[in-house]
Amino acid sequence: MFRYKVCWLFLLSAVLVAQPQKNAATNTQQSGVTVHVFKSGLFSGFAHNHVVVAPIGGASVDPEGLKAEVSFATRDMKVTDPEVSDKDRAEIQSTMLGPKVLDADKYPEIRFKSSHIEQTSPGHYRVTGTLELHGTSKPLSFEVTGNPEHYHGATKLKQSDFGINPVSLFGGSVKVKDELELEFDIYAPVPKK
Repeated sequence: MFRYKVCWLFLLSAVLVAQPQKNAATNTQQSGVTVHVFKSGLFSGFAHNHVVVAPIGGASVDPEGLKAEVSFATRDMKVTDPEVSDKDRAEIQSTMLGPKVLDADKYPEIRFKSSHIEQTSPGHYRVTGTLELHGTSKPLSFEVTGNPEHYHGATKLKQSDFGINPVSLFGGSVKVKDELELEFDIYAPVPKK
């Protein structure tokens, strides 16, 4: 159960792909998000940190109007925990997409829509908007750096902000930290020759 809350976290990462670009599309074969979920508690030494990755499903970007909208398919999320067996990883994946966590059948995608993108300095942007995740909409702001060919960003999110209680086992002696870290890389489309 400790590993299962990681799945919803991966969806949050989709929010991070909304940054200004000179191209209206992203290179979805290279663009992606990584979610880092950490353990805590007295007996956390018996648990694992988690890594979830996903490709960016697509983005609509208006570089002149500094607006972006991103959607992400829940089922594209993949648990890549290097410290667990293939069997455990498959179980974590199944639970993550199931009704206990992300409920991919009921909530097949997540969306982020920017309300404001501000260039704070050359190659640096502050993106603000709304993240729709698992039936909850919340404001989100994050920093992005880069150029029209490649943007990189990172942020931290709290599960509880989206109505998700971090997994806690054995009276809290093993649990998932409420805060998780998200990283993303967005690449422009490769020009056709």
